[in-house]
Amino acid sequence: MNRRTKCKHTTAEEGQRPKKNKFLASQACIDGQRLKKNKALASQECIDGSGDVEEGLQLERKLPACAVQPLGNFFLSSFTHNIRDSGLGSLKVLSDETLIEILGLLKAKDLVSLSAVSKAFYVFVQQDVLWRNLVLCEFGGDFVFKVDWRSTYAATLSPLSHLCYPTLQVTGFFSDHLFQSWLCSCLSIKDEWLSVDNIDRRKNLSVQDFIDNYEEPNIPVIITDALFSWPALTKWNKDYLVKAAGDSKLAVGPVEMTMENYFTYSESICEERPLYLFDPHFIEKMPSLSEDFDVPIYFREDLFSILGNERPHYRWLIVGPARSGSSFHIDPNSTSAWNAVVKGTKKWILFPPDVNPPGVHPSADGVEVAAPVSIMEWFMNFYKLAKEWKKKPIECICREGELIFIPNGWWHLVLNLEESIAITQNYVSRSNLLNVLEFLKRPNSAQLVSGTKDRVNLYNKFKSAYVQLFPGSIEELEKKAVARAKQSKSGSFWDSVTDANVGSFKFGF
Repeated sequence: MNRRTKCKHTTAEEGQRPKKNKFLASQACIDGQRLKKNKALASQECIDGSGDVEEGLQLERKLPACAVQPLGNFFLSSFTHNIRDSGLGSLKVLSDETLIEILGLLKAKDLVSLSAVSKAFYVFVQQDVLWRNLVLCEFGGDFVFKVDWRSTYAATLSPLSHLCYPTLQVTGFFSDHLFQSWLCSCLSIKDEWLSVDNIDRRKNLSVQDFIDNYEEPNIPVIITDALFSWPALTKWNKDYLVKAAGDSKLAVGPVEMTMENYFTYSESICEERPLYLFDPHFIEKMPSLSEDFDVPIYFREDLFSILGNERPHYRWLIVGPARSGSSFHIDPNSTSAWNAVVKGTKKWILFPPDVNPPGVHPSADGVEVAAPVSIMEWFMNFYKLAKEWKKKPIECICREGELIFIPNGWWHLVLNLEESIAITQNYVSRSNLLNVLEFLKRPNSAQLVSGTKDRVNLYNKFKSAYVQLFPGSIEELEKKAVARAKQSKSGSFWDSVTDANVGSFKFGF
């Protein structure tokens, strides 16, 4: 079963995607270790921890006492009915996703009361996403994570309080939605998801070579030696960042948290969509970090800088645990970007502007994108399909000390393979200026532009400032663009690519 969510099309790299319910994502954090296969169906079973599991899918948590099985398993089971339906009464006609959305409107005491109505309601109320919703809505980022979201809610409400919550062992509950949410929260990253690396990797790359071979033709590349002078590579770790941040609160998904509290959360959590620290103002909050890095030489022409304080958000500190990251998106305002890994490793999957990734469906106006709920769900349901396409994606692992260039308009997904710290920056150079201007003057730019309060006037402000500083430059760029279009062969990027399987591509522009 493929669950879908809608989000804004233009989101910053690895940013938290807006949801229909701002805080509510369909996910569960339940202890689990292994998942037994039942022919073609993966069966989550109630066991006491002593049973042997053969040919299991590798999970990262122990199985819960109350287990949910995929709906298809009901037809192969000995149960005469699904307790989901009998326990919900007339509400059984509603989808599980709808029920979770409705329960997300209730208060904590109402959820606890509802859990005593039936085993079915007990299973629904057990879903940790409901308690995550309550914590984030009621307390924002002012909490210290405790084991799970329900315990965190109780501890944050009052250190001396507790929610009376029974412990039951429930069998015979079948639900695709709840099962897949649980599975995505604890399924280990498969080796086959990491085996392809078909991006160009370059070192000793000159600025002109970068422009000619990657920036102007709009091709991704990993530069392996661009960060060698950064003190951040040796200085940045948890203790260093906690000390640098102090009591300052940084953007974490829909809330703000101290760095110390965020690390307490990220070290303990196992959920489908972990909260991601992604702060555009980290230099103002942690000024000492500015001494630990500088903009690599390839990206120092940043034309949005002429707007001064009125420029859109452009630079972020990114911190997240393993399995965090961002689902498919295109970077905001038609900018290009670079992403530098200070600690950890990141799996990247990229599609060019003319290819929508499988499972990703942008609206006609480009404002919204329907996509799988989580990164793990996309890998489970669509990664194999992507590998079967004639137009295969660019895939790579960007390691500590490396930098990846993401050209404008490229769809990309990012998955942290371990706890990671990174810096990313969006920028506009002359190679990308015409694309940015075209984007900013679209009729629906007020819905598409992001990272600035003045979405309507950004085009006029930016163009006017640029023309004043560089008169005649836009006309020259337009002439060059027309000349390149005449010289280039017809067809998309992929028609000129030869897959070398490992290491590199050959380009025929």
